[in-house]
Amino acid sequence: MARAQERRAAIFALYQQESSGRELEAVLAEVPSAFARSLARAVNERQAELDALIERHARGWALQRLHPLERAILRVALLEITAPELPGAREPIPPEGAIEEAVRCAKTYCEAKAPAFINGILDAAWSEVRENRAVQESGAEQ
Repeated sequence: MARAQERRAAIFALYQQESSGRELEAVLAEVPSAFARSLARAVNERQAELDALIERHARGWALQRLHPLERAILRVALLEITAPELPGAREPIPPEGAIEEAVRCAKTYCEAKAPAFINGILDAAWSEVRENRAVQESGAEQ
């Protein structure tokens, strides 16, 4: 299974969990990909942090106003942007690749305006992450 398909499997597992109220582990029992399961678990563990990042950049939109599938897409992409080492990929996806895959998924599965909205949130979040890393690196050099 290609990584893009595995990411999609993680997205749909998270969406199914949120939409159905089932426990994540019960949903993941149906997911054949170890990477997809690892990615979904990592998102679930860091959901509060990821949601805070979404809320900071979803200007004028409360998190609960977003469709559950859009939230799942955003959470997966943001995890790979903020903590690329967590999901256990052999090679982490570059942040730009995570954004591109999220937008592609939104184009396929979400409403017409969702891809641009998702792109805007992810781009703003990636800018914040880059700035924070630059500050941390400059502080470490001093």
